[in-house]
Amino acid sequence: MLTRRLEKTAMPPVVTSEGMTVGETVRNTFALLLAVVAAGAVGWMNADTWPIWVLWVSLLGGLGLVIWAVVKPPMAQYLAVPYALLEGVVLGYISRLYEEQFSGIVLQAILATVVVFAVMLFLYASRIIKVTEKLRSIIVGATVGILAFYALSLIGLLFGWNMPLVWDSGPWGILFSVVVAGIAAFNLLLDFSLIENGVRSNAPTWMNWFAAMGLIVTIVWLYLEVLRLIGKVRD
Repeated sequence: MLTRRLEKTAMPPVVTSEGMTVGETVRNTFALLLAVVAAGAVGWMNADTWPIWVLWVSLLGGLGLVIWAVVKPPMAQYLAVPYALLEGVVLGYISRLYEEQFSGIVLQAILATVVVFAVMLFLYASRIIKVTEKLRSIIVGATVGILAFYALSLIGLLFGWNMPLVWDSGPWGILFSVVVAGIAAFNLLLDFSLIENGVRSNAPTWMNWFAAMGLIVTIVWLYLEVLRLIGKVRD
């Protein structure tokens, strides 16, 4: 999700002894995941008592931080943790609502997300799927289209109109969620490519946080889409 801007603009090599590394990016990613889980526990425990505006403030706040990081990538080293905390609240809140309606769905969604992540990592590492400029353009175009569709859906909700397919649990609604979850999964390839290219070009150290934040953004999106998909299937 955050990768397009940097991959579109060539990153000049930075000759330093301390540049971007896979290990540091992985450590940062795990740290952000822990922040998501911790904040998610808080959101889960308070979902029954917090007003709905808490969810919206957290969601829009996280979105604002993502946009800030895209516009100013070096700021990701300061924005990544606050973003993870806000999105953790959102995930915990939404997960609790789904769990109350469909028992066991959260564990199913988590396992499915982990499996999809592992599969996409294997496909990328083994070069079964190569991130070419054409594939990158297709993924980015599809992602922008989905985000625009969701933005219209949110605007529609404010005026009491539900966009078809997004919440529909019929065959077309399920197919829509499958497609969106697939697009989210393919965004992982762009994240992996960003990490590999950043390490190869000895990118500055703040890129470790930018790449980790990008991975978390994609994982959060993928989890929510999988959660919605399973909910539709079980409805």
